[in-house]
Amino acid sequence: MVNWIKDIIRPKIKTMFSKIKDVPENMWVPCPKCSTLMYRKDLHNHLNVCPKCDYHLFLGVEDRFESLFDDGKYSLLDLPKVKDDPINFKDLKKYKERLETYRAKTKSQDAIGVASGKIGKNDAVVCAFNFEFMGGSMGTFVGEAILKGAELAVKKNAAFIVIPASGGARMQESVLSLMQMARTTVAVDKVRDAGLPYIVVFANPTLGGVSASFAMLGDIHIAEKGAVIGFAGKRVIEQTIKQKLPPEFQTAEYLRNQGMVDIVVHRKDLRETISNILKMLMHNK
Repeated sequence: MVNWIKDIIRPKIKTMFSKIKDVPENMWVPCPKCSTLMYRKDLHNHLNVCPKCDYHLFLGVEDRFESLFDDGKYSLLDLPKVKDDPINFKDLKKYKERLETYRAKTKSQDAIGVASGKIGKNDAVVCAFNFEFMGGSMGTFVGEAILKGAELAVKKNAAFIVIPASGGARMQESVLSLMQMARTTVAVDKVRDAGLPYIVVFANPTLGGVSASFAMLGDIHIAEKGAVIGFAGKRVIEQTIKQKLPPEFQTAEYLRNQGMVDIVVHRKDLRETISNILKMLMHNK
């Protein structure tokens, strides 16, 4: 005699759950703004922009380079190594352990990558931040990378483009991270002294010591749609001044209206926008 629960129902339940286990956990991505569930592959093909509300999610360094350089072709710059934990910092976890965790997670050495290639047939060196690596925070590695990127731009007689997406200076490196504000400013000066254009593309978010240094020194400021740009966070400012700020405060669109951002663009139009700017600025180079 057939036992329906034991011989039929239970095997079907086991089969059903085994199929669910085979489905990758990260196949679907929720939009942080409208909560729409997006198929990861479709989201990637859409440059990590929500198709429903146009919210711009984080974009990886390699995806950023592929979307900007002509035909997706570029050369990565080998960046010099720096001391991982210069002050032996520890909070809930050792800083060295945090670095190991994020390197394994992101497959990147640190929060920035540097590449050179052509954008609209014009030579360009691009430094792109990875917010998923410790919030894109700026430590000695990032400072060194921007300096080397600027030197490469001068050597190649190329435009220098930086795309920050960062919460600011990296607290685990203390005063050494704050020193990168000065070093990155020196990097910008090297490009300016060579008569080359320096373009900043604000990605979401750009805050703290990053916005207070090289990010606000561009010859031209471009911002991705909806990017949050500022020094202190909105909530901190409201608590300090005891006033409610406008909903659009610190957004790319708000800063454009205040004259701090020149152009706000959708990510899909970014390459064409930069290409047109370089055609105007680099025609004598």
